[in-house]
Amino acid sequence: MFPTVPTFAYFDNAATTPLDPEVLEAMMPFLSQHYGNPSSLHGPGRQVRAAIENARKTVAHLLNAAPAEISFTSGGTEADNYAAFGSIRTLGLKHAITSPLEHHAVLHPLQVLEKSGEIELHYLRHDDRGRLDLVHLEELLASQPRTFVSLMHANNEIGNLNNIAAIGEICAQHSAVFHTDTVQTIGHYRHDVQKLKNHFLVGSAHKFHGPKGVGFLYTRSGLQVSPLIHGGSQERNVRSGTENVYGIVGLAKALEIAARDLAAHQAHVQGLKDRFITNLRAEIDDVQFNGCSEMADQSLYTVLSVSLPPSAISEMLLFNLDISKVAASGGSACTSGAQAGSHVLEALGCDPDRATVRFSMSKMNTTAEVDYAVAQLAKLYRPVTA
Repeated sequence: MFPTVPTFAYFDNAATTPLDPEVLEAMMPFLSQHYGNPSSLHGPGRQVRAAIENARKTVAHLLNAAPAEISFTSGGTEADNYAAFGSIRTLGLKHAITSPLEHHAVLHPLQVLEKSGEIELHYLRHDDRGRLDLVHLEELLASQPRTFVSLMHANNEIGNLNNIAAIGEICAQHSAVFHTDTVQTIGHYRHDVQKLKNHFLVGSAHKFHGPKGVGFLYTRSGLQVSPLIHGGSQERNVRSGTENVYGIVGLAKALEIAARDLAAHQAHVQGLKDRFITNLRAEIDDVQFNGCSEMADQSLYTVLSVSLPPSAISEMLLFNLDISKVAASGGSACTSGAQAGSHVLEALGCDPDRATVRFSMSKMNTTAEVDYAVAQLAKLYRPVTA
């Protein structure tokens, strides 16, 4: 079956996934032998340039895009920032629409632009499960048609899936620029940019068993926006700086593997999630799930956001799980360790006295690990439950 993480039952894959051995094998020659600068014209430089362009073609093929529409970045956050700052400033857009449930990689850039007076920022309504109100989107775009819209495909904390095909159609009807953060779904679903109406789409390699520190931005052909980073002509003048060659090679290989094995991995991971839900309900009274997390047809199959009843152990729950060798998260990994609570759970109106644990799974997890994690949670929880 799939290999397991040896020391921990690792269920924080929405934060980062283990590197696939096949990916490491593809990267190794560019870590040890092929060291040329891809901007150099000599043989060693041309060799690594060819590797980058082959990787670009691989990513483009898997998205049904043109290679020129793919730019490599340091990850999802940079790609999101590029889409927001680049398009709003280059195109002179004065309005932006997003959701209070978006990742901070989207919210913070838009809030910076709002604070500087460059845009008026509008937040889409949602229900108590986090489902977006697309009628509200149509209303907002009807009054301000030429607008930057940024709505993610799947929420990284609660797993809610948004219908980006429908959102894209609405945006197209109102000549809006549509950016979607697909960091949690690239490598886990198939994306065909010829069928979607998005202008920007984002991926990050370490979310689908590739290396950290590398991602990509899809930019629809014909849309010219200014770069964030200046000082060179790399990535077709989109992103200056010597390319992360072995990271780019690893990203393409990881995405290729994900596409190759997608059906088997979807079935395996959905089975793990279903088992989590069944076992948690059997072992812990009043267990609930945040957002649409337990709904297979409305949520990302890799993420389960668990809400537990108030308990004296709530504040130390993640620490005690860690001691019990279960790696999980209380929300977004980007804010784990911070004092502030989850902006997503707050926006949903979740009870702050209930502890939240996000279990996020990958192809490398096993049913034995699920059973162990639930048993450890139940063991920690039962003695102190009122």
